[in-house]
Amino acid sequence: MSSFTESGLVKKLSELNPSQQSIQTLSLWLIHHRKHHSIIVKTWLKELHRVSSSKKLTFMYLANDVIQNSKKKGPEFGKEYENVLLKAFKLIAGSGPEEKTIHSLNRILNIWGERGVYDEPRIKEYSAALNQREKSPAATATAATPSKKNGEEKREKRKPEGGDSNGHGHKKKSKSSSSSSSSSATANSGSSSAAPVEKKPAKSEVTIEVNGKVETHVTLSPHQPDGDPPEPEELIRVIQELENSASSDAAVRERIANLPPEVSELSALAKLEDKEAAMRLAVKVNDAIKILNDYNARLASEMDDRKKLTTMLKDFQREQQELLAQAEQRLEEYTSKLSKIKEVQREVRNHMNNLPDLTALPDVTGGLAPLPSAGDLFNIHHH
Repeated sequence: MSSFTESGLVKKLSELNPSQQSIQTLSLWLIHHRKHHSIIVKTWLKELHRVSSSKKLTFMYLANDVIQNSKKKGPEFGKEYENVLLKAFKLIAGSGPEEKTIHSLNRILNIWGERGVYDEPRIKEYSAALNQREKSPAATATAATPSKKNGEEKREKRKPEGGDSNGHGHKKKSKSSSSSSSSSATANSGSSSAAPVEKKPAKSEVTIEVNGKVETHVTLSPHQPDGDPPEPEELIRVIQELENSASSDAAVRERIANLPPEVSELSALAKLEDKEAAMRLAVKVNDAIKILNDYNARLASEMDDRKKLTTMLKDFQREQQELLAQAEQRLEEYTSKLSKIKEVQREVRNHMNNLPDLTALPDVTGGLAPLPSAGDLFNIHHH
């Protein structure tokens, strides 16, 4: 990993993308060079002014990752960022951010409050700056207060579906028929059951080599809220899980197709001759209802999963298009540099070809007597 320079930092920030690996790698590099914390934070804020509104959220994820993961090595970054975060939140609020960006940043603030990253008055100050967004005074007063509540409601909705406070991964719904009822019960159970989950997030660790030393990076960032691009591995996993979905369960579909016709025809009731026949038909009808209810629940769950997959694919495609645009821009820039270097190379070669051949010049010393030596001069002078 390279040594620290301000120009190098600017370049790394310009190449930062929303992927988890990109944020973690740059975060670890910054923490490794924490003795430059002052210039790092100042450069971060300066570049935050320049980047697009969508990339400002990625910058905030980076700041959050650095702040939380650097605490075990020293308080430098936490204190340095504390002095500029108010400006950062005001800047983001004034840049016309999308609602999902505001929700993501409110979630970061909620986690900071719960983990004691900053004290409550400071968190409220940041929240007020973020949520005002050029509204009227009355609207501003109402918007700043419920931001935390909205964040809590969002977390409560996510928890029953497998999400954690780190926000890694999209939500996954159970394939069983009881998933919808258990999710509703969990979501409505209140904050008493939700709070412990936030207090003990499932940490993931990444090991990266820095200047020959292996360092472990703990992922604490709420990196993957709704609308952020998924990691390729996660996208592959979701697609593979859908290969075993209800619509592809040929065995159940065959059972439904082979159900006796009398369970779905009212005319069969007229053919009942005694109570025993009625009881046998009731058993068949109940079995058919159970099979159909279970299968319909699985199909409904699959529909939700496919809708989420559609959103994930759109987000992933959007991220890939942004990365492609960055790569094309970088390719164009380096192609231009290569062209200029080749032009200089041609000029150097032409200049070298136009230089005179020293071996072809006439011998300017030919026919002349050699110069006298110092001894000769001394002897002449002595005589």
